[in-house]
Amino acid sequence: MFGVKTLRTVGPAVCRCGASVLWKPTRTQSRTQSAAAGQRVGIGGIYPPIATPFTQKEDVDYQKLDENLQKYAKIPFKGLVVQGSNGEYPYLTDEERVEVVRRVRLALPTDKLVMAGSGCESTKATVVMTERMAGAGADLVLVVTPCFYKGMMDSRALVHHFTQVADSSPVPVVLYNVPANTGLDLPVDAVVRLAQHPNILGLKDSGGDITRIALIVHKTKPQDFQVLAGSAGFLMAAYSVGCVGGVCALANVLGREVCELEQLCVSGRWEEASALQQRLIEPNTAVTRKFGVPALKQAMEWFGYHGGTCRSPLQPLSEAESQQLRLDFSTNGWL
Repeated sequence: MFGVKTLRTVGPAVCRCGASVLWKPTRTQSRTQSAAAGQRVGIGGIYPPIATPFTQKEDVDYQKLDENLQKYAKIPFKGLVVQGSNGEYPYLTDEERVEVVRRVRLALPTDKLVMAGSGCESTKATVVMTERMAGAGADLVLVVTPCFYKGMMDSRALVHHFTQVADSSPVPVVLYNVPANTGLDLPVDAVVRLAQHPNILGLKDSGGDITRIALIVHKTKPQDFQVLAGSAGFLMAAYSVGCVGGVCALANVLGREVCELEQLCVSGRWEEASALQQRLIEPNTAVTRKFGVPALKQAMEWFGYHGGTCRSPLQPLSEAESQQLRLDFSTNGWL
C-alpha cells in the first residue's frame, strides 16, 4: 500500500543510551523525500509524558520546566514525550506548544529522544504543527486521533488522516490511541494498514486492552512496527506480549522505578517484575484515570519535582482527594 518499509542498514550512529540517531533531512530536501527515505529508529524504552509547569497566573513556567529536565536527564529514560495529554496540550496555544518543545530539546542531552505531540483536529493543522515541532527539534512526533467528530472517525477517515500527516512529516510518526480522552479506539485494521507506511514507526496505546495490543503486535510484525504501552499500570503485561517500551505518566514521579520494571521485563526476571508491577498499579491509577493531571502534579511536588498548578478549567485536588492520593502511594511503600 505504501511501499516497502526499510530497516536501518546504513550503519547508524549509536548514542550512549543505545538509541540510534534519527536520519533528518536537510532544509533542501523535500518532506516527501524524508518520508520515503527516512530510516528506522528503535524507540524501545521508557518515556515520561512530561507535565507543563505553570505559574500562579497560569503562564508556562520555563524555569521550573528546566529544573525538572535537569533531574529527568539523570534517569535512564529513552526520551521524553512533550505535549502529550499530561502536558495539558489542549490548553496551550500553538506558540506555547512549539516553544516548550524547543526548550526541552535545547535542555535535554542529545542521547535522549524528544517525541512531541503534534496532533490537532484537522489534517491540515496537524501537518502544519508536525512541521513546526520538527523545526523546534523534535526527533519524532506523537499524533493523537482527531475526535471532535468521533462518530465519523472510522478506519477510512483515520487512515487518510494519518497517511497525509506521515507523507508530509519531516520526522517519523508514532500513532497515539487514548480512548479515555478521545472517546474512540483507533481500529486494529487501521493500525495494520498504517503500519505499512515507511514513515510511521509505531503506536502508543493507552487503552489497556492487552488482547488488542497483542493482536496489533502480532499483525504488524512483518513491518517491524513498534508498540509502546501507554501506562505503567499494564507495562509488564505489555512487555509480555511484545511491546518495546512505555509512555508512562507515573514515570514523572517514579522514573527510576518504572525504568527498573522495564529492565526486569527485558531481562526475563518476571517474578521480580511482577512484585514491582503490583506496587505500581495503585499509584499509577491515582495519577491517571482516577484523579488525572492534577494528581500527577501534586505527586510531583511530593517527590521533588515541579508540578505546580493546572491551567483552567482543570482544578486542583480537593483535600479528600489529596489524602487519598497520598494513601495510594504510601500503602505501596512509596511515601
